[in-house]
Amino acid sequence: MVTVETALALAALVVVTAGMAWVVSLVATQARCVDAARDTARAIARGESSAASQAEGRRSAPAGADIAVQVADDVVTVEVSVEARPPWPVLSHLPGVPVSGRAVVALEPGHPDPLTAPDR
Repeated sequence: MVTVETALALAALVVVTAGMAWVVSLVATQARCVDAARDTARAIARGESSAASQAEGRRSAPAGADIAVQVADDVVTVEVSVEARPPWPVLSHLPGVPVSGRAVVALEPGHPDPLTAPDR
């Protein structure tokens, strides 16, 4: 009887540990989205072209992330979003969790609208 209880307890422990690892993975993905949004917004605020700014953000973004940029009233808003999936093949059939990060930065004075400026 003790063997069955131990086996069930160990199985429950494995499930809880996997769940905690998944939560840590989601937090890390969200942090990467925030970093990518910040990097992209800073590059645009400095006057970099839209393509160069997004390339800079993609370096720190999770794979498959979408980067959306808006410029209005001398303020750049960047949102990076991705659908995070469990990293283990056994759980790949589970639905993804939407994760995003956002950054808002003021444009540097004297720079033209970076979304309409020609690429350098």
